[in-house]
Amino acid sequence: MPDAPADRQPAKRRLRPSGGYRKLRSFQTTTLIYDGTVSFCRRFVSGYSRTQDQMIQAARSGRQNIAEGNRAGAVSTKSELKLTNVARASLEELLLDFEDYLRQNELPLWDPNGSQAKLMALRTARQGKNEGHQFWGCTQYPDCKGTAPV
Repeated sequence: MPDAPADRQPAKRRLRPSGGYRKLRSFQTTTLIYDGTVSFCRRFVSGYSRTQDQMIQAARSGRQNIAEGNRAGAVSTKSELKLTNVARASLEELLLDFEDYLRQNELPLWDPNGSQAKLMALRTARQGKNEGHQFWGCTQYPDCKGTAPV
């Protein structure tokens, strides 16, 4: 029996590309959510409260599962989708915790398209101990009084 032509080599199983999760917008966004949640909890939620731990862990889980899902996607789309859904569920849990905080402290929930939300922007500290770090801040600072007119 003759050998197969050189251009018809047996198909090799190849892994899908993975590991570029740090460039994914979802990973970058969840990193901001995680860092913001840690900062929020340290400032506003008692360290003795189980809620603080749950909120931080939900934010962390959202971030970590995106990274793990991306890595697992090299061998299994099913595993990647499962971990991505775990990330989504963790972030939904975190959203509910933030809504609970607002309700329990009689604070308003901003409409995502409302004037308050539109005044928020990702900014970069220009001086001080956080120089070069990004944070969410009012676009009207220093004239911003904390809330925008409704």
